[in-house]
Amino acid sequence: MPVHHTTRSKNLDAYASLAAGRALPKYQMPEDGINPDVAYNLVMDELMLDGNARQNLATFCQTWMEPNIHAIMDKCVDKNMIDKDEYPATAELESRCVHMLADLWHSPEAEEAAGCSTIGSSEAAMLGGLAMKFRWRARRRKEGKDFSRPNIVTGPVQVCWHKFARYFDVELREIPIQHDRLGMDGAVLAGYVDENTIGVVPTFGVTFTCHYEPVEEICQALDRIQKEKGFDIPVHVDAASGGFIAPFVEPDIKWDFRLPRVMSINASGHKYGLAPLGVGWVVWRDKKSLPDDLIFWVNYLGGNMATFALNFSRPGGQIVAQYYLLTRLGRQGYREIMANLYKSAACIREGIRELGDFETFFGGDPQKGIPAVSWTLHPDVRHYSLYDLSDRLRMRGWQVSAYSMLPNIQETVVMRVVLRHGFSDDMALLFLEDVKRCLEYFKKHPVSVVQTSGEVNVFDHAGR
Repeated sequence: MPVHHTTRSKNLDAYASLAAGRALPKYQMPEDGINPDVAYNLVMDELMLDGNARQNLATFCQTWMEPNIHAIMDKCVDKNMIDKDEYPATAELESRCVHMLADLWHSPEAEEAAGCSTIGSSEAAMLGGLAMKFRWRARRRKEGKDFSRPNIVTGPVQVCWHKFARYFDVELREIPIQHDRLGMDGAVLAGYVDENTIGVVPTFGVTFTCHYEPVEEICQALDRIQKEKGFDIPVHVDAASGGFIAPFVEPDIKWDFRLPRVMSINASGHKYGLAPLGVGWVVWRDKKSLPDDLIFWVNYLGGNMATFALNFSRPGGQIVAQYYLLTRLGRQGYREIMANLYKSAACIREGIRELGDFETFFGGDPQKGIPAVSWTLHPDVRHYSLYDLSDRLRMRGWQVSAYSMLPNIQETVVMRVVLRHGFSDDMALLFLEDVKRCLEYFKKHPVSVVQTSGEVNVFDHAGR
C-alpha cells in the first residue's frame, strides 16, 4: 500500500513546499512567513510577466547596467542620501557630480554652483519652477505689485510640469503644436508672456516629438520682449534627455548657461546620464539664482545640514553610480556611446523607410534631437494600424509606443523607438527583421480595414 506522508522534508525544493501550493497574498499580510528561498522564487515567478526591459523601446530610462553598477547599488542599499553627517563621503560625491554638470553646462561659477540630486528629473524640474516662482514673487513684492497670478510658458511638456502648475498654483500656458511647428519657438512667444510670467521652459528633448526646442532662439525672443515691454523673464531648460547628449555630440548648440537668460537646468541621470533609475539633477546658474527661502536647515540627523529637495530620505546608490559613470567614462566615453546610438538610429530610420509602408516623422538627427526615430503610416496602408503593429511586436518582446499626437495634430499617429545605452546595430537589425515579419503577417491577416465613405467601418480589435 502507498505511504502517505503527513509532514514534508525541510530539504525539499521550493516547488515541493506547502507555500508553493498556495497563491501569494494579494490583500492581506499573512499571519506566518515562509522560507526566504521559497518566497524569492514565488515573487520572481510573478515578475516573469513583466516585459524584457532591454527590449523596451518606449522608455527614455536606462535599462542596461555594467556589473560594477550592480555592485555599487548593492553596497549602497543602506545609505540615506539626506543624512550627510552620517554619510559624508556619499554627500561629497553628490557635490562633485553637481560641479561636474555645472561645468559641462558652462556655468560661470561651476566650482561654486548651487544644485543637488533629486528623485528623477521631475523633482528637479519642480525645484527649478519653484525657484522661478519665488524670485518673481520677491521682485513683485519689492515693487509693490500683485503677485497672486503667476504663470509659466512652455511648449508641449511632460506631465511633471502639469503637476508643478497644479500643485503650486501656477497657470500653465502650454503653447499648442501645429503641423509646421512642433514645439515652442521664438516667433510665437510674445503672445504668451506678460508681467506675471515667472519663467519660460523650453524642453531640450520633447517627449512627444524627441526634438530640441530652440533655446537660443527663445532667449533672443525674450531679449526683444524685455527691450519692448520691460518683462525680464528667466529661462529654465528642461534637459531631461538632451542635457546628457548634446554636450558630447553637438557641443556647439547653445542651450545651456552660455545663454545669460538661462537660470537653471534639470536633467535625468537615469536617462542618458546612464545611471540606474531614480536619480535626477538640477543646477542653478549661480548661488544667487537659488532663493534662500527654498533652503531648510535640519539638525536632527547628527549635524546642521541644508536641504532644498521636495523629498527627504532617499537612496544614495544611484548618486554614487552617477559619479562612477562620470569618472569611469569621461567625456570621450559618453561621446562614443551617444555616437553609436545615433548610428543605430540611422540604421532603423533607413530600414523603416525601405519597407515602404511608413513615412519618417523624426529621424534621429543629432543636431535636432535625441537618438530616437518615429514614423507615421503611409496613407495608402489601410489593412493595419500602428497600434496593431505595436501589439504584434510585443509578441516578439518589443515594447514600442504608438500614440496620437497632441491637439491640433491629434489625427497624426506616430510610432516611436527610443535608443539607449545597451542598444547595438545588431539589435537594430533584429528589430527591423521583426517589423518585416509583422508586415508579412498583416498582408495575410488584415486587422484594421478603413472603408471608403458610405460603407461600414471595420475597426481593429482594440476598438480604435
